[in-house]
Amino acid sequence: MWASEHGRLRNNNRTRGVICAVTTSEKAPALTIYSTTWCGYCRRLKTQLNASGIEYTEIDIEDNPSAAEFVGSVNDGNHIVPTVKYADGSVATNPSLNQVKAALGL
Repeated sequence: MWASEHGRLRNNNRTRGVICAVTTSEKAPALTIYSTTWCGYCRRLKTQLNASGIEYTEIDIEDNPSAAEFVGSVNDGNHIVPTVKYADGSVATNPSLNQVKAALGL
């Protein structure tokens, strides 16, 4: 667990309108997943990341207008989820678990 930007401890449970994190370390996770509650591809990726022990921050673009704007800016104006942003600033749209692992050097 780690403290969100609002100072609340977060785990892999969703909280409306708040950035959540799945981590056991004191530093922020190496990737951020932009998602929605209804997205099957998002659920699949999060399930795979959890099973692999890969930590991430999740942001629901329907509850966070600036996140939705970011997702649109990297997807030619489309709000495609999951969109993943890595710590180095690179972005992937609907990546596979293997693509995420490769980007993280795992």
